[in-house]
Amino acid sequence: MENSAENLILKNRKENSMPYIKQSDREELSSLVEDMYSIGIDNPGELNYLVTQLVHAYLSGRAPSYQAYNDVLGALEGAKLELYSRSIRKYEDEKIAVNGDVP
Repeated sequence: MENSAENLILKNRKENSMPYIKQSDREELSSLVEDMYSIGIDNPGELNYLVTQLVHAYLSGRAPSYQAYNDVLGALEGAKLELYSRSIRKYEDEKIAVNGDVP
């Protein structure tokens, strides 16, 4: 793996750790995450494709049910909120400091 991909992985792990997932579970999934960094995700279509494939992988082997679909929607909503609270909010705060807040 090239050095820049390794740096991104380490930075992401440090800044975006998810305390409600056991370290051992994170380690089990880390090779998949490392592959995504190495390959790169270049546009929203590729991101959508990967997210959709993750959802399909989660749902495979589960009977169609309200619970399974609710689990997926809850995880997607949680990921959205995680992105906002850990990344977007910081960016907005920086821009407010530079450009001023909305009156």
